Amino acid sequence: MLAALLAGFALSAGAQEPTWRGDIAPIVKKGCSECHGVEAPEFGDWMLLPDAKRKKEGPRMDTYTTFMNYVAWPATGAMQRRLDDGANAGGKPGNMYKHLGETDAERAKNLATIKAWLGEGAWNLNRFKARESVPGVTKEQLEKIKAKY
Repeated sequence: MLAALLAGFALSAGAQEPTWRGDIAPIVKKGCSECHGVEAPEFGDWMLLPDAKRKKEGPRMDTYTTFMNYVAWPATGAMQRRLDDGANAGGKPGNMYKHLGETDAERAKNLATIKAWLGEGAWNLNRFKARESVPGVTKEQLEKIKAKY
């Protein structure tokens, strides 16, 4: 009886939801901080840069708050569009997918971790407002974002 109880506890402990601190921040630090770390400008400051400079200099994304700027608002879906593996974007991976790991397996694992962290059904490529072929995000889509700290 005790063994079954302990086994059940071990299984539930192993199935914990990903968190920013425990799972996502290390992925971001390893693959993104060189261009999107503490020295990078915050979203508002980055948006004030001339277009040519914005193409060369990435915005800050190394904290929960700065990362979520590109998930939920104000740059809704930008993180998903950049990190997507191509399964949702007509077969073409996002331009930052390659930074999720050194191998295909590592990239797939890290992407799966980020998707699980965001929450079931929260991964979508929509923008805050529709633009060109990308639709606007819905309230229902935003409500699916869990993203535990």
